[in-house]
Amino acid sequence: MKKTIYSTPLMAIAACFLWSTAFAAVKIGLPFTTPLKFAGTRFVLSGLLILPMIPGLYQKIAHLRPWLLRILLVGFLQTFLQYGLFYTGIGMVPGSIGALVVGSGPLFAALVAHFMMPGDMLNRRKLLSIALGLIGVGIISFSGKSMGGAGELLFVGIIILLANNLASGFVNVVVSRDCPDIHPLMLSSLSMLSGGTMLLITGSLTEQTTAGPYPIKYWAALAWLSFLSAAAISIWFTLLKRPGVKVSELNMWKFIIPVLGAVLSWLIIPGENPTIGSLTGMALISIALYAMSRKNMIRRTFVS
Repeated sequence: MKKTIYSTPLMAIAACFLWSTAFAAVKIGLPFTTPLKFAGTRFVLSGLLILPMIPGLYQKIAHLRPWLLRILLVGFLQTFLQYGLFYTGIGMVPGSIGALVVGSGPLFAALVAHFMMPGDMLNRRKLLSIALGLIGVGIISFSGKSMGGAGELLFVGIIILLANNLASGFVNVVVSRDCPDIHPLMLSSLSMLSGGTMLLITGSLTEQTTAGPYPIKYWAALAWLSFLSAAAISIWFTLLKRPGVKVSELNMWKFIIPVLGAVLSWLIIPGENPTIGSLTGMALISIALYAMSRKNMIRRTFVS
């Protein structure tokens, strides 16, 4: 039972479930503050939440000096650059297009891994799985609302979100390939603390000051976002450092984020109901995940 709970697929699904709840929480909290300050506060709190959970914290800190530059690089890519781009780009495009572009993340992770990770090459099975996943995300994205938006702002927003996906692919490779001796909880905590601090400093210099006091729903959204980031990123970094887990195949599980997000909307938001398009998209994503996992991930399901 313990091995099943800590299997790679179940842990990946747990991380993706947590990430799927972030969109609603961001929408709740963002009207009361500015994007970079909100994101920075979120990740600083997330990093602090993890620190007490790190075994042998003081001993690990004493041996961090050789890895400080790599930790700062992960913090810059994972927290500052990726989420700075995400918060900026998502405000420039309609929700359906934003979901489609962000949903293409597994493709970018596979492309980066193809060129930077030995033994993680693209093949016909991976390309077919990615194509089915992208089609499924597209159908879900456009099945409910119209695209809307036009002009240069829309184009710039799409480019920014594509850059966000590229940054995400790079950080996955850096964590898997270049941080073998850093405990995943230490890496996730310090990278979020450093990246969150970068976001707060940048927000203070570029954004207007927001006046308090903030309502309870803002603090509730911030608390949930801080928790989910601490949990999801720690889980993901742990999986990236597992022997035999490939960046391209692990990132395929992110295709279920729009599926879980849609299901949560049906359960929570009044008036939100499943459609033929959304169910079709979910079916295609399920087929894509099965095609990817059948030969590779299932063999590495259990860990000792």
